[in-house]
Amino acid sequence: MLNLRVNRLLRRPFIRFSACPISNGESDASFSTSSSGNTGFNHGPEREGVSSQEDDHLRKFRQLGLGKSPALNTTSVGEAEFGEIRNPRFNRFDEIDELGEEEEEDEDDDGNGISGDERDDDFAVLESFGKIPQSREEASRFDVEEDESRHPLVRETNRLIGLRSSWNPKHEGQMRNLLRSLKPSQVCAVLRSQDDERVALKFFYWADRQWRYRHDPIVYYSMLEVLSKTKICQGARRVLLLMKRRGIHRTPRAFSLVMVSYSRAGQLRDALKVLTLMQRAGVEPDLLICNTAIDVFVRANRLEKALRFIERMQVVGIAPDVVTYNCMIRGYCDLHRVEEAIELLEAMPSKGCLPDKVSYYTIMGFLCKEKRIVEVRHLMEKMAKEHGLVPDQVTYNTLIHMLTKHNHADEALWFLNDAEEKGFRIDKVGYSAIVHALCKEGRMSEAKDLINEMLSKGHCPPDVVTYTAVVNGFCRLGGVDKAKKLLQVMHTHGYKPNTVSYTALLNGLCRTGKSLEAREMMNMSEEQWWSPNSITYSVLMHGLRREGKLSEACDVVREMILKGFFPGPVEINLLLQSLSRDGKTHEARKFMEECLNKGCAINVVNFTTVIHGFCQNDELDAALSVLDDMYLINKHADVFTYTTLVDALGKKGRIAEATELMKKMLHKGIDPTPVTYRTVIHRYCQMGKVDDLVAILEKMILRQKCRTVYNQVIEKLCGLGKLEEADKLLGKVLRTASRSDAKTCYILMDGYLKKAVPLSAYKVACRMFSRNLIPDVKMCEKLSKRLVLEGKVEEADQLMLRLVERGHISPQSSKQSMVS
Repeated sequence: MLNLRVNRLLRRPFIRFSACPISNGESDASFSTSSSGNTGFNHGPEREGVSSQEDDHLRKFRQLGLGKSPALNTTSVGEAEFGEIRNPRFNRFDEIDELGEEEEEDEDDDGNGISGDERDDDFAVLESFGKIPQSREEASRFDVEEDESRHPLVRETNRLIGLRSSWNPKHEGQMRNLLRSLKPSQVCAVLRSQDDERVALKFFYWADRQWRYRHDPIVYYSMLEVLSKTKICQGARRVLLLMKRRGIHRTPRAFSLVMVSYSRAGQLRDALKVLTLMQRAGVEPDLLICNTAIDVFVRANRLEKALRFIERMQVVGIAPDVVTYNCMIRGYCDLHRVEEAIELLEAMPSKGCLPDKVSYYTIMGFLCKEKRIVEVRHLMEKMAKEHGLVPDQVTYNTLIHMLTKHNHADEALWFLNDAEEKGFRIDKVGYSAIVHALCKEGRMSEAKDLINEMLSKGHCPPDVVTYTAVVNGFCRLGGVDKAKKLLQVMHTHGYKPNTVSYTALLNGLCRTGKSLEAREMMNMSEEQWWSPNSITYSVLMHGLRREGKLSEACDVVREMILKGFFPGPVEINLLLQSLSRDGKTHEARKFMEECLNKGCAINVVNFTTVIHGFCQNDELDAALSVLDDMYLINKHADVFTYTTLVDALGKKGRIAEATELMKKMLHKGIDPTPVTYRTVIHRYCQMGKVDDLVAILEKMILRQKCRTVYNQVIEKLCGLGKLEEADKLLGKVLRTASRSDAKTCYILMDGYLKKAVPLSAYKVACRMFSRNLIPDVKMCEKLSKRLVLEGKVEEADQLMLRLVERGHISPQSSKQSMVS
């Protein structure tokens, strides 16, 4: 008993220092470590040998905030002491669920964040400029100039990270030893050298939790810089919050990098909320964060607010620079307000900021897109005369690429000649861009002349990219034989055609109906020393599919998967559609299952295509079995899947099954679409199941309202000649008394008149009057005549009298219509 108390007393200090992990927001598992040597990952804090009472103690300590000490960046020693054992895997990470207090404070009361232009919370951060007393560390302190990516320790660390799918305790022990030997710049090199930024983030969090290790501030900034080039904005935000918990000084640059990540993810409102987070953190703004905010405003097409932000900057003493104005110029050009962009360009010197070449290039790029070449030349002259920015080789190359990008080959050629007249040498990249633009326009002879010019000048001979553009141009025009000869010419000039060259030729063969020849050429790829890629296989597969050679197309897909290239759901779906149209639905299903088993991304659309194929062939049981297969592999059917099946079941008169399927769809929370409504109404009315239809429609309306649903039912019943059933539903339509309801009543009245039942049409008109809906005057006159012929003179008089009372016809015209 005494020993047990001693053990508990010994454990308590360790619990005090446990550092709560911070969620990266992107993963559901994490690196783990323990002093017992059992390492890896798990999906929850599974501790062994810990009583529930001890867990309660640990929870209480964390609630008191004792688990947030910045002194130790590690998994709690208490956890290590308790012998936490995790599954030794690296490619899954624990969900780390801890947010900073700013996470809650930053939200509005309604949880919707910052609302539009009514509020100026985005500007509040500027009010703190010059008023926040704090230590000012230079941002350059966190710049890593050293390139350590080739250091042996960095390489070994990257090797171990690459083995993450087969990690074991030995590997993690090696990684921990390496981590303690790495300098901060080397840790930064490890983060930057990861191909997948999510892996870098997971390594960052794993390292942060290690015992006796603490990230240097430059590592946090390096991690934020890596994430700023991605859309992993939540991960960037949590790194920022982790910096606060660890006591790391946060400069405006840190908040700027988080804003950039949000902006890349398209979450512009959340990007602006980082300004509020920065203000509450007591960080004084600088020009960098202001420029980032302006860039976010520009990307959100809120130029007026960006202008107001610039005005506030100047009021508090932050002067805009050329980057600020270049952002605004780009914003104006994006909104096709190029005149205002030019005005801003001209006004920059008066604002104490001279434009640079980027300012001019931005406007020139828009003018090139609009083919306003005269204005481009004028801007070039203005660059040189007013600001001393002499157009150089870079300027001409930029203009040529801008023009060719928008298919303005003639204008690009003019600038090419102008550049060479002034002594500039345009490289082969610029020439190739013009060749490509000419080929896209089908001007093959001019493209060949330009290649000959390149050969004659000698300083920029054509390369494989140039020739490939011409090959592709010939193939687009159907000149496959010329493209073949050009490939031979490439060999004679010492340029070996690459995969792109051969893929262009294969595409030309497939477009001219020579897919089998393309298949033979691809089979000889190894002999010709080139390797097909995923695009090559896709081109061949679609060529065979268009020619109806579906079996060969499926074989190409199988070979493609075998080579490690996985077709996308869209490509697979096109092949499934072709198989289904040919009545080979069973083959389509088998092919889809084969692709699924081999790791292809099969989605609900692919399943729906197969189901639709079975329904077209009246194989409903097979279609329903495919639906069951979807549930078994956790692929959730959507509204289009259910609509397809309900339509097929209704067509075959299996209304009870269709009803159950609709109930199942609604129970799963899937909202019906207008197509679903039309399908259900058509099939149920066709079978005369009006009561069942009304019951299922009421359930559908609870999920997704449709104002004209009963109008559609009545109109469909009238079209099928079932006027009595339609009349029973008229009360549901006349509840709203809208124009669509009046139209529906006209259709029902016209149906009664066609069936020679004018008295029923009269009753419909009376119901319309009672709902303050005025029937069509011409239809009422027609109905009145029919009533008189049937001997219903009193009803005819009453009908015309109601029209007179409401001022739609005069008494004289009423008498005339009665007499006639």
